[in-house]
Amino acid sequence: MTEFSEAAQRVSDGADHHAEAAALVAMMTLEEKLSCLDGDLGYWSGITAMMTGYGSRPWPAAQVERLGVPGIDFADGPRGCVLGSSTAFPASMARGASFDPELEELVGEAIGSELRANGATYTGAVCMNLLRHPAWGRAQETYGEDPHHVGELAAAFTRGLQKHVMACMKHFALNSIENARFKVNVTADERALHEVYLPHFKRVANEGVASVMSAYNQLNGEWCGENHTLLTSILRDDWGWDGFVITDFILGLRDPVKSVGAGLNIEMPFGQQRAVALPDAVEAGEVSVADIDARVTESVATFLRFSYVYDNAPPMSVVASVEHQALNRRAAVESTVLIRNEGLLPVEPDSVPHVAVLGWLANEVNLGDGGSSNVTDTTKAVTPLAGITAKFTNSIVTHDDTDTTAAANADLVVVVVGYTKHDEGEYIGGAFGEEIAKVMPPMDHPTVGLTDPEDAKKLSAGSGADNEFVEGGDRDSLRLRPEDEDLIAAASAASDNVVVAIVAGSAVVTPWLESVSAALVCWYGGFEGGTALGDVLCGAEPGGRLPFAVPTAPDHLVHFDKDADAETYGLLHGQWFLDANDTPAHLPFGFGLSYSSFAWSDASVDLTTATASVTLTNTGERRGSTVVQVYGSVPDSAYERPAKRLVGFQKVWLAPGESTPASVSLNLAALDIRSNGTWVTEDANVVFSIGFDAASTTVV
Repeated sequence: MTEFSEAAQRVSDGADHHAEAAALVAMMTLEEKLSCLDGDLGYWSGITAMMTGYGSRPWPAAQVERLGVPGIDFADGPRGCVLGSSTAFPASMARGASFDPELEELVGEAIGSELRANGATYTGAVCMNLLRHPAWGRAQETYGEDPHHVGELAAAFTRGLQKHVMACMKHFALNSIENARFKVNVTADERALHEVYLPHFKRVANEGVASVMSAYNQLNGEWCGENHTLLTSILRDDWGWDGFVITDFILGLRDPVKSVGAGLNIEMPFGQQRAVALPDAVEAGEVSVADIDARVTESVATFLRFSYVYDNAPPMSVVASVEHQALNRRAAVESTVLIRNEGLLPVEPDSVPHVAVLGWLANEVNLGDGGSSNVTDTTKAVTPLAGITAKFTNSIVTHDDTDTTAAANADLVVVVVGYTKHDEGEYIGGAFGEEIAKVMPPMDHPTVGLTDPEDAKKLSAGSGADNEFVEGGDRDSLRLRPEDEDLIAAASAASDNVVVAIVAGSAVVTPWLESVSAALVCWYGGFEGGTALGDVLCGAEPGGRLPFAVPTAPDHLVHFDKDADAETYGLLHGQWFLDANDTPAHLPFGFGLSYSSFAWSDASVDLTTATASVTLTNTGERRGSTVVQVYGSVPDSAYERPAKRLVGFQKVWLAPGESTPASVSLNLAALDIRSNGTWVTEDANVVFSIGFDAASTTVV
């Protein structure tokens, strides 16, 4: 038994984890305490190791071997464990489209088990910044544009993950421009911050998430990694959250001394700025030992609270298991959004003699971002063409990248279009190189410098570098490539039986939509994305709903500048911004078609229990799903507000002709106003409406 394991047992028996952590920290030397404030690898040796790949190993921090303090072994995983030959699930935005927290919890549990089996004890998988604008390069890593929806999905994912690993929610906060993330100063007033850009983080904090990752950007003039207002006043004092805070990697803080007092626990992923600056700062009295003790105690207290993580690793057989493949396929199907269907879908595969598949993306493995969410072993990935071919076993299936000749004689034409990691994703470039040079420790530093001559050779040669972060970034356009739109037009001219399958991480403006018979948003669908496409074409219910609004024109949305030095975030974006300007969405938030039809009746709202009751009926001829959505508005408000705001939703599956009562929990706090440091429930009439998307609700 170690000192840590004995303390963990006492915590398990009911002892206070903070008191036990403080006792452990009191046993540490100053050097051991300082080692808990950053990554365990020195900067230059760590950078050399990372050149073999971000997912080459877990990244350790805050481990104190003498006392048995296990610290963390970090690995990422928004769409699957980045270590080893793990399962790539549909991207987070796809799973957000499922509107199904129960399914998302299962996905979290599966990803968590694969992380822990691969040696990780801690993950940054819960990426949940609000989608302010769909051009954001990392949009695919979050769940959508609405705070309530994002919070519920992220909380479910966290519950699943934390059955096996400690989870980290990120990036705290207001990080939704990719190319400028290392320099941009985001200004947000009290209401925008607390009513729009923080509620989903508070929801996951209340769920008991172990950790928070601070963002690269500035908020109101202070870098997030050393922002006392964010990391202490809001997170710990206001919300009462109990956990530890890490930086985003390498460039997550600019003032290592200030960051300690601000509430930042661990600089990741290496010993870097703090390792260089803090020993001298302690000696000079610029940082107090009391603040250092507080930060280390917060971390160790969390390790004690999650001690089960260290003791219970699943076997490697869970990794890419048959069960996870089946869950992957289910998630991809239930995330697919049917945005148009003029009676073409579904089809019976045996009644379709000839299927023409068009587009170069049809035969590409296309899982999304190549950055920190990258799942590198793609050998199990099923392309759209392979998934269609496997489903239409008695049909002639032809494929061409651009030639639509076959479309004229085909019984079904599937056009696969969209984006790849070259178009959108995580980005390191531009300001990064300039900024990292300012904080990079010297190569000959005695604790974080290079100690192995072979590492110096590798660095010099760039050996093994895969440039996985270089591509992507924010989108330049919300429309498809011109050649994709031309392909759709040519296919539509040749055939009346055209299905367009869109692969993307967020909203795509679709001026061509009404010219085709059917269209699906398939997202980055994970290993089973191609299989799911075949399933949906042939009758599996496309269970997704849009987790954002799609405008008719890009300029209908809020301002977005991917190279901004400064940006102001207000109260309105997405569907709310369209509503405020009386601009109808082409496809509203929550929209999605079914292979059946649904109606609701007998709706009522009980404010005492914060629930809406409604009877749902499948009025069609097939089993299917719908998402009932409840919105709240305050039409006589004295404040600027969204015209209506999502306060509850529930996904329901029904057989043909079946009716069922549904009870939808309502987040009434979403209608409160933040003013002068407190929450205000306005003395005004609240109107509730119910429907199947934001544009088709009826007042209850």
